[in-house]
This record gives sequence, structure tokens and C-alpha cells, in this order.
Amino acid sequence: MNGRVGSEKAGSPASARCDTLHRALRECHGRFRDDLQRSIACRHLNRSLAECLVSALCPEEAEAVRSLCSSAGTSLKRSQCRDSQLALSVCLASHQEAD
Repeated sequence: MNGRVGSEKAGSPASARCDTLHRALRECHGRFRDDLQRSIACRHLNRSLAECLVSALCPEEAEAVRSLCSSAGTSLKRSQCRDSQLALSVCLASHQEAD
């Protein structure tokens, strides 16, 4: 993984942030031999990198999920949340490499 995703341009703020998180996660993994310790110690970096990559690949869809699914609401909001989650899933799938 080179830290650059989708149509991200090298040197863009999102690309630089994801690169920094990826490097920090690799370093964190290198500090812990025990799988459980590594999982606990590096969890926050793993989640942050995942969120960075998702936001870099599908910014509009990721923001829609964040805003529509952040709290309970009306049946309309719950429906919009599900729709936005589906749109994000489709967007992410479109970026996956074919086997």
C-alpha cells in the first residue's frame, strides 16, 4: 500500500494525512510482537487510517453517513442513513481491484 488512493493527488492534504497515519500504524505494529497488545495499542491508528482512506475515496458519501447516521432520529432520517450507507458501500466497491 502506498497510502495514495483513488484520484488523490500526491501531496494533497488528504493524501499526506493518510500517508502519515499509515506510517504511524506501521511503526506501531513494529513496536508490539504480541497480537493482542498490538491490536489494543494500535487500534486508534487503524481506525483513523480506515476513516481517512474512506473519506479520501468517497468524500461525499462518507460525509453523508457521518451526518445522517450520527444519532437516532425520525424514520425518515433512519431511512436516509441506510441509503447513505448503501451509497458509501457502492462507492467503496467501485474502488476495489478485481480479482
